[in-house]
Amino acid sequence: MDFSSTALRVLRQVAESGSFTAAAAQLGYTQSAISRQAAALERSAGTVLFERRPDGVRLTPAGLTLLRHARTILDTVAAAEHELAGAAARTELVRLGMFPSAGATILPELLARLAADCPHITVTTREGTTPALMRGLRAGSIDVAVLTSRPPHRPSDGESPRLHIETIEDTELRVAAPTAGPFRGRAFVHLDELVDAPWIATPSSDAEPLLGVWPGLPGRPRVVHTTSDWLTKLRLVAAGFGVTTVPSRMSGILPDGVSLLRVDGAPPEVRRVLVARLPGRPAPAVTAVTRAIVSLDLAVPHGSGDAPRTRTRGPATVNPPE
Repeated sequence: MDFSSTALRVLRQVAESGSFTAAAAQLGYTQSAISRQAAALERSAGTVLFERRPDGVRLTPAGLTLLRHARTILDTVAAAEHELAGAAARTELVRLGMFPSAGATILPELLARLAADCPHITVTTREGTTPALMRGLRAGSIDVAVLTSRPPHRPSDGESPRLHIETIEDTELRVAAPTAGPFRGRAFVHLDELVDAPWIATPSSDAEPLLGVWPGLPGRPRVVHTTSDWLTKLRLVAAGFGVTTVPSRMSGILPDGVSLLRVDGAPPEVRRVLVARLPGRPAPAVTAVTRAIVSLDLAVPHGSGDAPRTRTRGPATVNPPE
């Protein structure tokens, strides 16, 4: 068998992206080039590596076997490049993935702590949804991921290999509303009052749910603005152009003009924060970053009006997508 590093990178990116089209966009290739590399890989391996499905592309058992070795080969090549550049003796690299709101609430404190306690560790970060981050872990493009899940917090997605997942905390969802709007001076809003509200949501797709609208809202929500950027969402709320949902942990970083409201008339919407990695014994730097995440004080800042959130430890379940 003769596998080029380019072909192995294609295999890893397809595993992470879940489609040839998305892999081509990430790698800067045309889709036809990705398809040719995939076909060449299968010819060299002498077996089918990719399962074409209506919802995308998944690796076959043989593809997963090759992916496991591809991660090792590509990591070794990267280590050699660092060593030749004289960087291996100075730093250990950890690639960290986070769901969007975690970047605002967790990342700054985490990086500051690691800079003080583990200066030999360099952390690079990327943002993504929980399903995308889980694919990234299995593909070997990230080392650690901070994920989120929502009830009923079902067991992991069943893909192979099963990830090592640990629960960090449970936090409740809130509605972010304009301080000077119709809910002025209130700490609660009834679900019925939100039926006709203008919502600011994250763009959704067949693979990703609609985020930013209260789950279980009766009828079809009136979405007036869509954006993936948290600052844009909150600035639109502050200016009175709609409402959106946010985790209560964000209460300490809200811009002026935004209030968080609990929702009456509906069960609490609990979001679980988790840290995940591949199974097996992790590298020391990965362990250090994971421990730093687990030890962060994620409590709601004093004066926010929210009760302390539940912090849990140990094995966890995750219910993607979220």
